[in-house]
Parts: sequence; structure tokens; C-alpha cells
Amino acid sequence: AVGPGVWNGWKAQLLRDRYYGAQEVMTGGTTEEVRSKRVARAKSKLKEALSSWQTKDIEAHIAKGYDDYWLAYDEVSHAHHAAMVARADKERRDITIEERIDKEREVTEIVIYTHDHPGVFARIAGAMSLTGASIVDARISTLAHGMALDTFWIQDTEDGPFAHKASLKKLKGRIEDSLSGKLQPFKELEQARERAIPSRTRVFKVPPRVLIDNTVSAKYTVIEVNGRDRQGFLADVTQALTGIGLQIASAHISTYGERVVDVFYVKDVFGLRVEHDGKIEQVKQTLLAAIAPPDLPKKKKKAS
Repeated sequence: AVGPGVWNGWKAQLLRDRYYGAQEVMTGGTTEEVRSKRVARAKSKLKEALSSWQTKDIEAHIAKGYDDYWLAYDEVSHAHHAAMVARADKERRDITIEERIDKEREVTEIVIYTHDHPGVFARIAGAMSLTGASIVDARISTLAHGMALDTFWIQDTEDGPFAHKASLKKLKGRIEDSLSGKLQPFKELEQARERAIPSRTRVFKVPPRVLIDNTVSAKYTVIEVNGRDRQGFLADVTQALTGIGLQIASAHISTYGERVVDVFYVKDVFGLRVEHDGKIEQVKQTLLAAIAPPDLPKKKKKAS
């Protein structure tokens, strides 16, 4: 249920995804055998879409994706990614960024292809926050040849597509600078928060909460983070996850008024779930510290 003026194309898409996801589970579509068939079908469809490519080039590209990648996107996205990766590899680009405005879902899709290393997600999230983009969903794919293919769906401050040409140009520039080390997004975010006029939402109290679950997924630990929305919230959380050695496989971001609910599928540096009690407690306390509301600014005493 949503209030007046809150419903939009993105929320409609979330509802559709939930409907078809539930249907898939109830009809047995998530078994290992069915998953394998879906992966094979996705690869087969891509081969058809890339009929103009040489067979060896198609096979080389397909070998770059793990099963999770083939299940995460539709055939149109797979074909788009193949062309994007081929161009970037041919031109030996370190960072490639492409955008597509989806008017039906009222979001802008940003696809980033770059070298994979710890902290990529956090740096991108920081750059996006600095540019005023709100991330509503993200999928992170690590390819077999050491590259990352990350997709972000973003909106503007009015819950519409992030579509202004000047803003998109600035966004892409800041992402490139952040990934190349020319921009320090976390330092910039801290300075921006210090300069910002206190928001009226500070009066709302949203108790920070972190839930960690190992029963939802067989491959990943699922972490749900709740807190009060603020500039750089997602960047703070993802930086904290990276700092304690966790790799983010996917992220699902939701904002309900002043409340943020972020869900992350993560694994440790060995590619395993986080199951040791001590490590789980460390993750929880680290994230609680990262999302804790900043203290209200103290009034300076007047000189006597």
C-alpha cells in the first residue's frame, strides 16, 4: 500500500517482479535443474542475438559470465552487455559507462564496466550521492576475467528518471574520477554534509537496525540495514561492508519516507557465507556504527 502521489513506474516494476518471482517458486522454477536450463537458454538466446559475431568470439564472451550473471538479466541486457564489453576490450578502456533512460519504469539505468577490486560499489555509490542521484536498485557482476559489470538504477530527487543531460555528464565524470582515484567521494560527502543546511527530517527518529540471515540464500549471507535516510547513506554502508572484507553480489535499495531499507547479498573473501558467530557480530556492530544518526550540531558559545 502506498500513499497519494507515491506510486510510480519503479514501484509497479517491483510489484511485477514479486508476482513473477513468487509464481516461479510455487511452480518449482528455482530447483538446480531448472536453474541450469535457464542458464543454458540465456546463453542460447545470446548466441542467436550475436549471429553476426564469429563463433570463437561468442564462446569467449559467454565464458566470462558465471551462472548468477546469466540469471540476473534478460536477453536484451545480455546482448547490450556483450556489445559494450567487446567495444571496451577492443579499445582497452579502463572504465566504460553507458546509460539508458527507462521511461516506463521511471528510472535511468547506468551500466559500468571496469576492473574489479574491493570498494568499487562504495566508490560508485559515493559519486552518485554527490551528484544527487538516488540508487533504487543495483546488481553487481564479477566476470571471470577480473572485470566488474555493475548495473545501477537511479532516480532524481522527484522520483523520476535521472535524465538531465548536464547532470548525467557530471554523474559519469564523477564516477570515472572516483574509480580512477582523482575524486575521494567519502571525504567529499563528509564535507558536503557539514556544509548542508540541517534537514527537517532530523526530527524523525528511525532506530538503526541490522538483520543478518543465512537461511534465505544457499550461496550468500543476506544483510538488511534499516536507518534514517541521509545523503551518502548507501555509500557509508557499502564502505563499511568493504572495510570488513565482504563482497557485495547484489543490493536492493528501498526508501519509505525518511526510512531506508537496504538489502545486500554478500560473501566473504573466500567466496563463502558469513556464518561464524564472532564475524556476524562484527558485521552487525560495524554497520550499526556506520548508519548511526550523526549528532546534532552543537551551538558555539559566544565569546565573553
